[in-house]
Amino acid sequence: MHATLPLMRHFGFPAIRRARLETLQVNVGYRCNQSCLHCHVNAGPSRTESMGRETLADVLAFLEVSGVRRLDITGGAPELNAHFRELVARARELGTHVIDRCNLTVLEEPGQEDLAEFLAAHGVALVASLPCYLEENVDRQRGKGVFERSLAALRRLNRLGYGAPASGLELNLVYNPQGAVLPPSQAALEADYKRALAERHGVAFNRLYTLANMPIQRFGSTLISKGQFNAYLALLHAAHRDENLETVMCRTLVSVDWRGYVYDCDFNQMLGLPLGGGSKTHLSELIGRELSGNPIAVRDHCYGCTAGQGSSCGGALDG
Repeated sequence: MHATLPLMRHFGFPAIRRARLETLQVNVGYRCNQSCLHCHVNAGPSRTESMGRETLADVLAFLEVSGVRRLDITGGAPELNAHFRELVARARELGTHVIDRCNLTVLEEPGQEDLAEFLAAHGVALVASLPCYLEENVDRQRGKGVFERSLAALRRLNRLGYGAPASGLELNLVYNPQGAVLPPSQAALEADYKRALAERHGVAFNRLYTLANMPIQRFGSTLISKGQFNAYLALLHAAHRDENLETVMCRTLVSVDWRGYVYDCDFNQMLGLPLGGGSKTHLSELIGRELSGNPIAVRDHCYGCTAGQGSSCGGALDG
């Protein structure tokens, strides 16, 4: 695996500072049932990092004391963490809006037969990765058979009410480009997804989020191997729009790793850039602290969030 952080000081991303904290994004572990080329976590079946109950307790304590009312759970496949369901249930008891970043195929894994029903029963919002509405493209990026397994999971979720506007069960899909290019217009692609999935497969969803591929971990290493890393950074830099700086996700979010250490975003977590660019800070140390106005640690990968229409965990910034 090639290191990408040392290559990210050429363009000099603009300095930005935090606004009011709204979202706690928690990575509960890097184990996943898939190994996707674009994965910025380098997640996969062989990864063993996993959040334990002590750190989970710190997450819940922070939610209770801080007043933050949005918990965004990610991985790996977060559902493979042994304490995932406890985290969801207890966060919902606190009145927290819970988002699960789901790869869909995990719903078809042995031992997860009742996972979809659990998520629906607790009103969990799903952000589900489906990098294309064409089988060939999905299987090329994520592995043979992934598209059909994803469709089976989507149909199951639809039967539970996910994707139906009146149900209150939110199902949003995520698109990633196939390579070192920027994503197309989110609004136009969403219309294509909805039409194709409904007409060909009888599947419905709420929104489509388009995300730029980040030049870090597995995808960044692949770019280096192909001699495309510098060109991709140059592409992101050239497409930068200053207006996107106001709405980048790191201004209102902190990212927590499986051990409880905090970062300005999930991408910085994968690069080992601590919160604000200072020393490592544990979530338990943030209880009672005000973060508004604090600096955010930035490097050239941050142009992936401000290029073109912008990109964040909630999709395009101008959409």
